[in-house]
Amino acid sequence: MSSKNWDATNVPMQQGKLAIVTGSSSGIGFETARVLASKNAKVIIAVRNIEKGNKAIEKIRSEFPNSNIEVRIIDLADLKSIHAFAESFKRDYDGIDLLINNAGVMIPPYTKTKDGFELQFGTNHLGHFALTGLLIDLIKNRKNSRIVNVSSKAHNMGELNFDDLNWVRRTYKPWKAYGDSKIANLYFTYELQRRLNEGGFDVIVAAAHPGLTSSELERHSSIVGVINKLLAQSPEMGALPTLYAATANDVKKGEFFGPSNWSEWRGYPKLVQSKELAHNKEIAKKLWDVSERLTEVKYR
Repeated sequence: MSSKNWDATNVPMQQGKLAIVTGSSSGIGFETARVLASKNAKVIIAVRNIEKGNKAIEKIRSEFPNSNIEVRIIDLADLKSIHAFAESFKRDYDGIDLLINNAGVMIPPYTKTKDGFELQFGTNHLGHFALTGLLIDLIKNRKNSRIVNVSSKAHNMGELNFDDLNWVRRTYKPWKAYGDSKIANLYFTYELQRRLNEGGFDVIVAAAHPGLTSSELERHSSIVGVINKLLAQSPEMGALPTLYAATANDVKKGEFFGPSNWSEWRGYPKLVQSKELAHNKEIAKKLWDVSERLTEVKYR
């Protein structure tokens, strides 16, 4: 599949479609929401900070005055907040065309979520697992609906330790925990696609990664900050793999997209491969069962 120089101008019109983008007040999430809004999608900016969300809306409306966007509060590090978001959303809407699980935290000091999970695993994986499960009926309701999970090249460092998923016994290594959360995004992508296929549902579940993109994520690392200033691409470019996975006509179930140049660090989007371990079905199923138990969200 060639996506040579595929950019935001190639995104098809999204008239009549409803999209939720988590973590979309800045960075690639903001760019994803901005482009979808510019193509006439109804866009829900799902963020934990209402002020930042409103600023994002103002910015988009200043460029596209007729855009149909709203902000809704969700904290993916808090299962109660995720439930509240899903319940209020279901009261107002009966279907979702695009769920883009973009929000994430990267290499913070050791922190726990409200529910006691290690912050990166809890937010990046469990939060989105719970959100998707609570909204899955609305996604199944729509023809040609898609779910896009934003992973990372850091999934290459990931290898889940099921005996200590929350880093209670091990010495905390932020980069390793980040890699674990990002390979978890891929296990979730592939396992969810398998389950939807078995149920006969025509939903595309895809994954994307932004390569090395300048964003607020690196605020916990001065080294990453310096590298980003020198080498990182813009959020506009970093959002393209997500936008491709969400909207391009040739996307197939269970595919993974990233930048095309320089070892997938930057460039226009293309189909990429995750490491072999990410395709292990036994691990994916085990993670699924553990995730249902930890979040108490059961997929029907």
